Amino acid sequence: MRQPLMRQFERLLTGRCDRFAAHVVALRATGDTFTGNLTATAVSGYAPGPAAVLVTMPSGQAAEGDAVVAPRKKLLSEIDARILEGIAAGLSTIPLASRLYLSRQGVEYHVTGLLRKLKVPNRAALVSRAYAMGVLTVGTWPPRVVDGFIK
Repeated sequence: MRQPLMRQFERLLTGRCDRFAAHVVALRATGDTFTGNLTATAVSGYAPGPAAVLVTMPSGQAAEGDAVVAPRKKLLSEIDARILEGIAAGLSTIPLASRLYLSRQGVEYHVTGLLRKLKVPNRAALVSRAYAMGVLTVGTWPPRVVDGFIK
């Protein structure tokens, strides 16, 4: 999410636009994540170009339409985290088993556990849910599990 926001702010500062809004995932002071709308507006001054940027976002209070994504809790073992990263990177079972020094059945065992833990029917949904919960970092390659979710 960081790169698209940085591009939007750059457009504001260079005068290519005067306002933008984005749906973002934010962090409350308590450490919980929530979704909300961020609005940024260029403020004119006496000099050419914007003098400042006014950014507004709903407070940490829950509002209609806000959805708590997930509390950051220790959800995954180290091996589960590595398997989730491999699945998110597009690796199939055998190459993933080879990289992690596991058997094919060992990888399948951990994948089944991840599917149950995140309550999803398949690997594509697993990766999607992990991104939605904030378990996988956004904007990095290869995908990485956020340290706060590893036991």
